[in-house]
Amino acid sequence: MRLREELPVDHRLAQVYRYGAGLCGVILLVFGCLGFADQLSPFDTDGTRIAGMSTNGVLSLISVVVGLVLICGAVVGGNFASTLNMTVGALFLLSGFFHVFVLGRSANVLDFGMTNVMFSFLMGLLIACFGMYGRVSSKLPHDNPYWRRRHPREAAHESLVTRRRDRQAVLAPAQGSASAPAIMPAQD
Repeated sequence: MRLREELPVDHRLAQVYRYGAGLCGVILLVFGCLGFADQLSPFDTDGTRIAGMSTNGVLSLISVVVGLVLICGAVVGGNFASTLNMTVGALFLLSGFFHVFVLGRSANVLDFGMTNVMFSFLMGLLIACFGMYGRVSSKLPHDNPYWRRRHPREAAHESLVTRRRDRQAVLAPAQGSASAPAIMPAQD
């Protein structure tokens, strides 16, 4: 089964993935556009601050690109948005870890400061949580498509039980009227 078939198009989880990707994408897009509006040089590491974080032209460009990618994921929605959110969230977390080690060194070409590292961790966790919502948990409800995918035997059994119950509910009124004794007219 392909990943795309796993979640119905109209499933309520798709809204969480869509809104999460859109919200985080807009935040990144605004941050990147503010950097462009300030006309930052590409690899400047002099500590130009926007929205409390240090930035340069390359970080603004990366923010705009990632923001647009997340917004595109929000437009597509469904499993694509979920997978995209988990991937981008993981990349943000990795970026945070990487930049912790390059703070104050020449390898810090994106001019990260500690506030950028904290933002990277928080945004990564937020985006990843939006992507994993209803998809990664030990207590998913049994009607969740991801639970059904992970537990095919139990899902098949539940489907069989549900179909039998539905069939009996449909047949019960018909059988009840057929098995009722016919009323004989009274004889005088």
